[in-house]
Amino acid sequence: MKKTSVFVSRAIPDLGLDLLRQAGFEVEVWPHTRPMSPAELVEAAGRHPALLCVLADRIDAAFLQASAHLDIISQFAAGYDNIDVSEATRLGILIGNTPNAVSQATADLAFGLLLAVARKMFFLHNTIARGEWGSFQPKAHLGIELHKKTLGIFGLGGIGLEMAKRCKGAYDMDILYCNRHPNPVAESLLGARKVSFETLLRESDILSVHCALNDETRGIFNKTAFGQMKPSAIFINTSRGLVHNETDLIDALRSGQLWGAGLDVTNPEPMLPDNPLLSMETVAVLPHVGSGTVEARNEMSRLAAENIIGWYQRGEVPHRVTM
Repeated sequence: MKKTSVFVSRAIPDLGLDLLRQAGFEVEVWPHTRPMSPAELVEAAGRHPALLCVLADRIDAAFLQASAHLDIISQFAAGYDNIDVSEATRLGILIGNTPNAVSQATADLAFGLLLAVARKMFFLHNTIARGEWGSFQPKAHLGIELHKKTLGIFGLGGIGLEMAKRCKGAYDMDILYCNRHPNPVAESLLGARKVSFETLLRESDILSVHCALNDETRGIFNKTAFGQMKPSAIFINTSRGLVHNETDLIDALRSGQLWGAGLDVTNPEPMLPDNPLLSMETVAVLPHVGSGTVEARNEMSRLAAENIIGWYQRGEVPHRVTM
C-alpha cells in the first residue's frame, strides 16, 4: 500500500486513529469541538483521498460533487441518512459505516427510557430540584408496571432485537414487530410475531422505534399513527427524530391519546430548552446519546478505521454501504 492520508472530521476515540497510523496512514483530525461548516469540510477533505466523518456532517450531493476525488468515506455511525449514497455511487466513492457497534448501548438506553417514563423518573427528580418534595400522597404521580405488557418493535434489526430481549427477559413481554422482512431469530428466540403497521399501533403497550430513516419512515409516526395507539401506550424513539412528528407527539400526549414518551432523538436537534416535552410528567428526553458508552464508541472508531484500511490494503470495505 502506498502511503496515503485520511481526514477525520471530529475527534473520535484514539483506537481507530491509532489503527490508521499503525497501518501507515497520515491522519489529520479537525481540532475543534464545533461542527465543521460545509465549506470547511470540502476544503479539508480536498487535501486527502479518504474521509472519516460523523453523522452530523452533511455528505450531500453538493459536497460529493465538490469532493469527487475521494476514494472512500467511512462514517462513524451505523446510520447513514446524512449521506447521499446514490450520488456517491454514481461518482465511484465507496461508503462504509459501523453496524452492530451500538446495538447493546442503544438497547440499554431504550430500555432505560422505558423505565424512566413508566415511573416518571425525570419529572419526579425535577420536583426534588425545585424543592417540591412534600408529604406522602397515595394517589400522586403514579406510574405503571411493565410486567406482561406487549412490546411492539418498529424495525427489528440488531438494536431492536436487543431491546426485545431485555423486555422479554425482565418483564416477560409479548413481542410484536413490523419489518420489511421476517426475523426468524427473534421469532425462534423470543416468540416474536410479525404484524402489520396498523396492528403494531393498535396492540402495543410499548412501541419502540429502531428503524432507519428513509422516505418510507420519515414522519411515519404522526397524528394518524398516534391516534391508532392505546391511550395507555408508551412511545420510545432511539432511531432518528425525523421518524416522528414532534408537534403531533406533543398534541397526543397533551390530549391523552398517548400515556408517555421516551426520546433519545428529537425533531429538530438539538431540542430547544423551552420545548413542552421537557416539562411533561410522563416524558423522558435525552440528547441523542444512544451510542454513548466507552465500549460502543471504541468499537465505532475501530470499524470506521478498518473500512479505510481494508480498502487500501485488500481492496475491500468490510462494512460497505450499497444501494
